[in-house]
Amino acid sequence: MTDGKGDTWIEAGFKEIARSGVEGVRVEVLAKNLGVTKGGFYRRFRDRAALLDGMLQAWSAGRIAAIEKQTSLDGASARERLKALIALYSERMNTEGMAVELAIRQWARSDEAAAAAVASVDAARLRNVGHLYRATGLAPDEADAQAFLFYCFIFGQSLLFPDRGPRKRAQLIARSAEKLLEDEA
Repeated sequence: MTDGKGDTWIEAGFKEIARSGVEGVRVEVLAKNLGVTKGGFYRRFRDRAALLDGMLQAWSAGRIAAIEKQTSLDGASARERLKALIALYSERMNTEGMAVELAIRQWARSDEAAAAAVASVDAARLRNVGHLYRATGLAPDEADAQAFLFYCFIFGQSLLFPDRGPRKRAQLIARSAEKLLEDEA
């Protein structure tokens, strides 16, 4: 795909996609943001499409590796791991990461390669969290449904800004998270 210097362009692409969507990921813009010439880009990538492909590959591989690591039990119970995941995604807001996620999902609405990347990430997320719910004793269908609700909560809570202060928001998220962790087995 790319060498280490290509990664710099991919990272710049992520910053730009977070800021202005896939339309804003243009060679001229990235070169200016990096303080280099466009020639440096063409030594790393054939064209803009190759950069966008590299971005999709890096994003999907990174997201899949993250969920696999985050759902690995490593001595913790499935319930403890689910609690840790909820805390990870709801207690500290990664605004740039969420902006990249939303921009890629928007891009996926009109691009098959982006849609395939999003589908592979979603499948990995649902599969891995579903495994955790199965490990709590839920039947496969129930575990899959619970994993789906889990991700609806994770992404939904980050997009909603209820008319509450930070403390009341944290309390609302905590109460909602408890519902995702209730014993159903």
